[in-house]
Formats: sequence, C-alpha cells, structure tokens
Amino acid sequence: MDDVDGAVAQISRNMVTSGDWVTPRADGIAFLEKPAMFYWPIAVAFKIFGVHDWAARIPFALSAIGLACLTCAFAAWAFGRRAGLYAGLCIGTCVGLFLFTRIVIPDVTLTLTIALAMWAFLRALDEEEQHPRFWAFVLAASLGIGVLLKSLIGAVFPIATGLLYLFLTKQLLVARTWKRLRPISGFFIAFLVAAPWHILAARHNPPYFSLALHGGPGEYHGFLWFYFINEQVLRFLNLRYPRDYNTVPRIWFWLFHFLWLFPWSVYFPAIAKLSFNLSRSTARGACVCWRFAGSGLSWCFLRFPRRRNIIRCPAIRRWPCCSGRQWLRAVIGSGVELAFFL
Repeated sequence: MDDVDGAVAQISRNMVTSGDWVTPRADGIAFLEKPAMFYWPIAVAFKIFGVHDWAARIPFALSAIGLACLTCAFAAWAFGRRAGLYAGLCIGTCVGLFLFTRIVIPDVTLTLTIALAMWAFLRALDEEEQHPRFWAFVLAASLGIGVLLKSLIGAVFPIATGLLYLFLTKQLLVARTWKRLRPISGFFIAFLVAAPWHILAARHNPPYFSLALHGGPGEYHGFLWFYFINEQVLRFLNLRYPRDYNTVPRIWFWLFHFLWLFPWSVYFPAIAKLSFNLSRSTARGACVCWRFAGSGLSWCFLRFPRRRNIIRCPAIRRWPCCSGRQWLRAVIGSGVELAFFL
C-alpha cells in the first residue's frame, strides 16, 4: 500500500478499534478532510474479514463491478442490449478505471453514484417510463450518498449538469418536468441520507458556525468551517490552507483522456464517419443532450484552478456508452448509428 492507501486504511481501522464511526481520526487527531462514508466501507470490510490490505480493496472492487453493470444497463436502455454489452466491457477494461482503483480512494464509488443519478434523472423524465416516481427517489438517494462520499461535488456536479440539460432541451420551465422529478420530496430524501452524519460530526467537533474565508497556521473554526469552507470552497479556488497539491495544465487535463480511455480511445476518429439520427429513440436523444450538458459543465470546471485528473473519473463512465456503439459500428460492422458521443 502507498501512503494514501495506508492513511485511509488506518483511519478506517481506527473506526473499528475505537468504536467512533462519526469522527475519522489519524494518530488520535480528527481527520475531517473527507466525509465518514469515505472510510465506512473499508471499516465494514475490516469488521467482516479482518484487517488486511486486500480487505481494504474489496469495496472498490465491488464498486468497479457495479459500475460496469450499471453502464451496461444504461447503454442497453438507450441503444439496445448489444451496445449495452460492449459499453460494460469498455468501462470494465479501460486503463483509467484500473489505474484509479489501484488506490484506496472512493472515486469509483462516487462515479457509480453519479452514474446512477444520471440514469435515474433521464428515466424519471422519459415519457415512456411507467414508474417516474421510483426513479426520482433513486436520483435523490444517489445524490445523498454522493454527498456522504465526496461532499458537495457528489451533488453539485450532477445537479448542475441536469439543469443545463433541461435548459438545452427546453424543459427547464415546463411544469411537467418538475412534477416528474419531484424536487421537494427528493430534497428531503437526500437530506435524510446525508444530513445525520454532518449534524453528528458538527456536534462532536465544535465550534459550530464560522464564515471566515481564509485559513492559516493554528486557525480552526470547527467542523462545519473546516469541512465546507476550507475543504470545499477554498480548496476548489486553490486558496485552501495548507496549500493544495498539484493541479494539471488544461491541455494535459484533456489529453490524458486518451490514456484513461485506452484502448477504446483509438476509436475516437470513427466518430467523424458516423451519422446521428435521433428520431428512433427518445432515450438516445436524451443521452446526446446529456453528453452535451456534461461537456459544457466540464468546460466550466476547467476555468477554475482546481484541476486534478482523478476528479475526471466520472467522465470515464460516460464515454463507453459511445464506445460500445462505435465498437459495433467500426469493428462488427453494425448499421446501428451512434448517438451518445464525446
């Protein structure tokens, strides 16, 4: 295990040995940079299988398998069963997923929750869907779990992409849209999932309120300030104390996608030869617009100084739905057209 693996695993082990599942601790010191669900799956694995390095990796192996299955189901819903099969194979065999899951960090689990939220969002809006209420509740629960895994990024990015999607498809101001998405009941579901730990952590680590927008040596304003202001707002703006680690230049941030998506990135040039007839599938058209919305949000994200390749792990999941269809077209010779593209 490298330093990150050892630190995360040790914090999870401390939860098991101390019985304190609210405040993560390293060497007896509160480690509030990440939410507790960052460590809970590993702690549960330790509780069941004992403290071993392989036990620490079980949650992420299961998340990677779940992500491949979800990608398969998502693409099969939009483009057909055969495309779904190849999309699942793509996400399960691309280099990026392998590299990012060798480290004991929950980004693959976060990607799974974001992918589920994306699919639930589109299913809830689908006029042919017979159970939109169920999918609206799945969307809300996924957002709540995402917040517990990676804080605000687990909800802000999917919600922002969804709003941009609704704007592009001219559904943002349509009453029926919000009736199907059920935002009020969804908010309470997400709140019930995410809020209890945040409330307990704030009670265990006072003071409770501070809006200071700066940090420095010896400055501590309680859990809520440290967790939300210092670790979310200031970190995203690269103003966090202590100074955050590396950022990636914009050009490399994008070019590295060819590596993360290898070997399937070799089919990128085939996109230029494809036509995009959306008339035969509402789901297919929805995926195209969703991909545009996600790309637009990614461009906005690049305008900020906080850029790390690991944060692009959710983007790796979106592309195999394209790659699966490209594989059918470019390799198998299928006449079915691609609609979900980068």
